[in-house]
Amino acid sequence: MLTVEKIGGTSMSALGDVIKNIILFQRAGDQLYNRIFVVSAFAGVTNMLLENKKTGEPGIYHRVTKHKDFHQSLDDITVTLQEMNQKYEPLGLNIPVANQFIEFRIDKAQKYLENLANILASGYVSDESILQAAREILASIGEAHSAFNLSNILQNMGIHSTFIDLCGFDDHKSYTIDQRISSAFKGVKFDQTICVATGYAKGTEGIMREFDRGYSEVTFSKIAIAVNAEEAVIHKEYHLSSADPLIVGKENCIPIGFTNYDVADQLADVGMEAIHPKASKPLEIKGVNLRIKNTFDPEHPGTLITEDYVSEKKRVEVITGTDKLMIIDIYDPLMVGTVGSDLNIMKDFADFNISYIFKATSANSISIAIWQRDFEKKLISKLKSEFETVTVEEVALVCIIGSNMDQPGVLSKAAGALSGIGINIKAGGFALRKINIQFVVEREDYKEAIRALNKTMFFAR
Repeated sequence: MLTVEKIGGTSMSALGDVIKNIILFQRAGDQLYNRIFVVSAFAGVTNMLLENKKTGEPGIYHRVTKHKDFHQSLDDITVTLQEMNQKYEPLGLNIPVANQFIEFRIDKAQKYLENLANILASGYVSDESILQAAREILASIGEAHSAFNLSNILQNMGIHSTFIDLCGFDDHKSYTIDQRISSAFKGVKFDQTICVATGYAKGTEGIMREFDRGYSEVTFSKIAIAVNAEEAVIHKEYHLSSADPLIVGKENCIPIGFTNYDVADQLADVGMEAIHPKASKPLEIKGVNLRIKNTFDPEHPGTLITEDYVSEKKRVEVITGTDKLMIIDIYDPLMVGTVGSDLNIMKDFADFNISYIFKATSANSISIAIWQRDFEKKLISKLKSEFETVTVEEVALVCIIGSNMDQPGVLSKAAGALSGIGINIKAGGFALRKINIQFVVEREDYKEAIRALNKTMFFAR
């Protein structure tokens, strides 16, 4: 069957394992083909080009935004990527060819960036659109580098491989992303080649404008839809597990195995992304099943995500959450019986482009949890001008999630697990379908809360 498979940056950096555990594992001859691999940049490369995803440490992009010279930075990253190439020579990478490819690509990116810098300096256009273009150009370098290298190695191993460059550096047609993908794969005989495609795809709408650093999964999803893939696969450096092994220990969690897209959305909402929600929706609508596999555990089938899976047995599937939230509590005695209080609050949130991941209400108050990175003091000032009391706290959210866990006692069991070790539940809630039960707790209690829920919901008898 034709599969489209996404390989993340950490896995790509272990290219030997990718080849052994994904490309070649239990396959030979014609069985190697009918697969399209969509690859991320090698670990850390996009951070150097744009900014560190976790810490915010600036990369080359920020030199462009500050109107600083970026030429030396591009020279430096050319050297870095060529040094990185040396690591893959034992796998069969043709070093002169690979070095020349990345040198040409960065040289062309430099010319594009120089043109953009000149336009910016003219003052005739707004910064936003020009800087967005610069961000797209820089981001594409990482995926072009890794995809070219993997394809070159496969070719040198005697495996027919086709490098699918979706970056559009030499193609100035006004394609949308979908049109570019359709054009790139037109006429490809999938049963005779392994396609290696860039996780970045150029389009008139700008893939980073809406998806930013989640763009490679969007490309992956769009390709799967375009070629009518029978299954989409994401290879990560870990299993999609019943709890975070770094918190509960590897011995105290297992791969989920099976779940549905609704559960995957719940996970993404608290930052435990199986897949970017905007990448999963087209797959779900089209009926393409998604499999999450561990690159370093090739014999395990991973976790299969389908549209209609419901666990036969009532059970919790995942314990997860985040400790990077702020909770905003809005109190006003005039709320009770007043139509539109909630609507007015939501309009304020929308004005500042802030979404929430938890909300609970009572007669006179509404508590809303948002990501700390989205916290905006101006929003708080606006709310304080409209309501009597607004308070803000740093908190954590812990969740029990499952496709079929609506049963008497599950809520009391979970709450008891937390109260049993002295953790106070500051707020809580769940929707009627009971796919996700959420508890707001003190931030310092987060890890202990995860461990307590994991022990009680999975291991207590």
